[in-house]
Amino acid sequence: MNELRDWIEPLKAMHARIRDTLVAACEATAMEQLATADTDREGDIIYAIDRVSEEHLMELLGDFPPLVLIAEGLPNQGCVLPAGTAEADVAWRMIVDPIDGTRGLMYQKRSAWILTGLAPNRGAETSLKDIQLAIQTEIPLMKQHLSDCVWWAEGEAVGAERYNRISGETQALHLQPSTADHLTHGFVSFSRFFPSMGTETISKVEQAFGERLVGEPVDGKALTFEDQYISNAGQLYELMAGHDRFVADLRPLLSGKNAPAAHPYDLCTEKIARALGCVITDASGRELDTPLDVLSPVSWVGYANARIQHLTEPVLQEVLNAHGFAP
Repeated sequence: MNELRDWIEPLKAMHARIRDTLVAACEATAMEQLATADTDREGDIIYAIDRVSEEHLMELLGDFPPLVLIAEGLPNQGCVLPAGTAEADVAWRMIVDPIDGTRGLMYQKRSAWILTGLAPNRGAETSLKDIQLAIQTEIPLMKQHLSDCVWWAEGEAVGAERYNRISGETQALHLQPSTADHLTHGFVSFSRFFPSMGTETISKVEQAFGERLVGEPVDGKALTFEDQYISNAGQLYELMAGHDRFVADLRPLLSGKNAPAAHPYDLCTEKIARALGCVITDASGRELDTPLDVLSPVSWVGYANARIQHLTEPVLQEVLNAHGFAP
């Protein structure tokens, strides 16, 4: 794999294998069993369904060139594969989330996603900013027969396709972020996935933000809508597909140091959205630059396009400052 493009098809194939394994596990295993939690491991809570994908990932990576793998369940800075290889001799660091959206998938409420980002190995200094190839693949619900995959490599155009589980056919897919220059009658979401963990503060920021940009509801009619999709990759996809106009996941900023938050593996495909014209930043408006590790919390904001960013970013910063949260 001398060129970036050489990684695309093997990674798509790896994602497809993990996707099919997880769908089969959902079909063959009781929901309650898949939702069994492991709360003793450092980092996010791991469920039984996560174990299925993690074990399959390690098996599939045996066919890849040497690399440093960063994923949940591994040391914070990752591990070198194959074992025994010197890290200094490895050209690439790969960050993977085998299931982003575990909770929705294990209860068969909503699709989850497989995520992979590939960056040149710069040791512990390697960050989200260094990623040169990204791919995300949808893990559909059992009752859902379509599964989308989207990818990007530096110097290449974004690719997307839709797989039909029934026919086995794959068709090209065109993704287009919203071209709107306002928020009214669009989806505008502030992530607050977990009750009692900063949700009150997030709601206050969201209300002030909405009042400044669209005003208060008139005669009980909502002017914007929200979507609490418990998957950062899913949120990114909603921006890519033109479904959402604005998403803000500010949990590390607003919810306290120990609150659940997004991590680098959850945002390792954000460059796909940017390549399609979306604007993705951190809470202060800068490019995401968090180290590629397992534990670092990430705050992020997604805008469907530059016009939405121009309209909303100054208001977001003013509201955060007014509530005592300087990014």
